[in-house]
Amino acid sequence: MHLSELTHPNQLHGLSIGQLEQIARQIREKHLQTVAASGGHLGPGLGVVELTLGLYQTLDLDHDKVIWDVGHQAYPHKLITGRYNQFHTLRQKDGIAGYLKRSESRFDHFGAGHASTSISAALGMALARDLKGETFKVVAIIGDGALTGGMALEAINHAGHLPKTNLMVVLNDNEMSISPNVGAISRYLNKMRLSPPMQFLSDNLEEQFKHLPFVGSSLSPELERLKGGMKRLAVPKVGAVIEELGFTYMGPVDGHNLEELIATFQQAHQIHGPVLVHVATVKGKGYELAEKDQVGYHAQSPFNLATGKPLPSSKPKPPSYSKVFAHTLVKLAENDPRIIGITAAMATGTGLDKLQAKLPNQYIDVGIAEQHAVTLAAGMACEGMRPVVAIYSTFLQRAYDQVIHDVCIQKLPVFFCMDRAGIVGADGPTHQGLYDIPYLRCIPNMVLMAPKDEAELQQMIVTGVNYTDGPIALRYPRGNGFGVPLMEEGWEPLPIGKAEVLRHGDDILMVGYGSMVHPALQTAEILSEHGMQATVVNARFAKPLDTDLLLPLARRIGRVVTLEEGQLMGGFGSAVAEALLDADIQVPVLRLGVPDVLVDHAEPNESMALLGLTPSQMADRIRDRFPVKSPTPIALS
Repeated sequence: MHLSELTHPNQLHGLSIGQLEQIARQIREKHLQTVAASGGHLGPGLGVVELTLGLYQTLDLDHDKVIWDVGHQAYPHKLITGRYNQFHTLRQKDGIAGYLKRSESRFDHFGAGHASTSISAALGMALARDLKGETFKVVAIIGDGALTGGMALEAINHAGHLPKTNLMVVLNDNEMSISPNVGAISRYLNKMRLSPPMQFLSDNLEEQFKHLPFVGSSLSPELERLKGGMKRLAVPKVGAVIEELGFTYMGPVDGHNLEELIATFQQAHQIHGPVLVHVATVKGKGYELAEKDQVGYHAQSPFNLATGKPLPSSKPKPPSYSKVFAHTLVKLAENDPRIIGITAAMATGTGLDKLQAKLPNQYIDVGIAEQHAVTLAAGMACEGMRPVVAIYSTFLQRAYDQVIHDVCIQKLPVFFCMDRAGIVGADGPTHQGLYDIPYLRCIPNMVLMAPKDEAELQQMIVTGVNYTDGPIALRYPRGNGFGVPLMEEGWEPLPIGKAEVLRHGDDILMVGYGSMVHPALQTAEILSEHGMQATVVNARFAKPLDTDLLLPLARRIGRVVTLEEGQLMGGFGSAVAEALLDADIQVPVLRLGVPDVLVDHAEPNESMALLGLTPSQMADRIRDRFPVKSPTPIALS
């Protein structure tokens, strides 16, 4: 059977090990060809090919449900659930999503782009199943990196308290999330990784006891305790902990041995109550370059499959915002030992790996534990340190209570640096950084700022590190800057809450925030060609707003446009409109940004065009809303 013929995972049933191995090779080939051509997550999916095939051999996917944690490891799942012929559209506009998506396939039972959710969702489905009197199997597949997330541990704690609820958790243990895992849990798992498969000696012991006279099928309490004691001796140390939490532990199993995987999964399905199957895999399996560089090949832009090198760019690009952030923070930290960079398993993505390399004592990786990262920073701020929490906008959402409860209420000087703010592109709705302006603006004591370019980003990093009156948050976009000259020294903090006028005009006031300032200037140029002259303001701060500058301009010009790369409801434009209302300045306001819709996966420029946020589109929208003012007629004497 060829992979292209698989339209339903149940077609795997009855295939020989040799046939499954042939399909595994085809999955890896298609996976590599697709990601090399269009980019995407590479290492995670390559590592779970045999795990997927082995597990699906033992399930009836017309009824049973598999919940994949995060979802970027589920490319093999997509390829054997009827999406082979569309797989070349991976992460492209209107194409196959890079994560699981309930609306995309009936086999995608739960969507997720953030880690550590699978066990909770699977347990919820299992409990609902039992309440409805149904009998399908539920399996959660979670990586060891995601197991560092508190939500996964909360779910394990709950499931272990439900001995009658059948649930299988498959631990995909490859020692990695994006970067190598950190923490005690990872160290604990590594002690047993790739050990020979565990033989449950106590099960054999039970069979022997059953053949003793007067014992039969039941065991006395004493023998039950003996059985448990023997099992704890037989189960490795990590397994003993899982068993104490109420799970039956099986493993570790070689995650690339189909025969062993199938036998283990079949045995696990026979166990009543929660069971954890520990599977040892190699991230990037089958592609030597990815196996050797598991961090670099976690996700890739389009690349040459033979060499593994990125496809050459047509022209040199300015540095990315992430690189400018990292470079600036390292420079500042070299002169201030109080500066501590904190990441939640995103060292390479945020650029903090540069700080780790240069100043390891001023760098902390907490694992996939955003809530802990924020409260850890709060504790450090209490002791006079200058914690810098470098985190994607979408991931800071996971620590919202900590931002309010532990930082803002106590007015602690924690500096939040939110990378990937705005439209992020191919990762889709779970990763769009569109909500940080509304969800942070409403919290007392919080200061919000965003740079118009990479040089202003440097100034704002200096501003954030030096701000001691409470928490301060900085948002900046994914991708490259504008190529403006960077500063190497003489950085000065910006005055809090002060904007700047970049262009003067009497017909319309345009107030841009962050990444929309340059598009505002481009839009103003287009408007000028149509006889409309705009004043353009770089707001710099969404909170506090520079009302001393904005209100007189709005009152004089009489027509206001706000521009932001974020959710309009409660966003930057709302802040400006509220300020105008509070000052009783009743002028028309046009807010340009993201409406109340989910932004799907596509190239960022495609998404901006769909949202009507390109300069030419914005100029048309402004002209439709605000016609050119007619000149005042000259009175004849």
